[in-house]
Amino acid sequence: MKALAFMLAAALVGGPALANPEESINKAGCMACHAKDKKLLGPAFKDVAAKYKGNKDAPALLADKVRKGGKGVWGPIPMSPNGPDKISDADLKAAIDWILAQ
Repeated sequence: MKALAFMLAAALVGGPALANPEESINKAGCMACHAKDKKLLGPAFKDVAAKYKGNKDAPALLADKVRKGGKGVWGPIPMSPNGPDKISDADLKAAIDWILAQ
């Protein structure tokens, strides 16, 4: 019964999320440009968390940034867009929650 409930819930949010947000981040290729605690091409996740601390709109802003890409916020290197084929909506939400908790 629990398995059926999980499958139904996963279907409603766009597929099953990975158990660990770090797995989602690795699988999506985010770690090619980001690290947990140091700047690479993009900002460290801890710096993203610090910048958006207390901002109730941060999850939506960051999800939009991941989906559409962007440039200029963290320097001249642009971030390419990342669609649901790279990271599902459910995994993206879990990853953003994890990043903001750093």
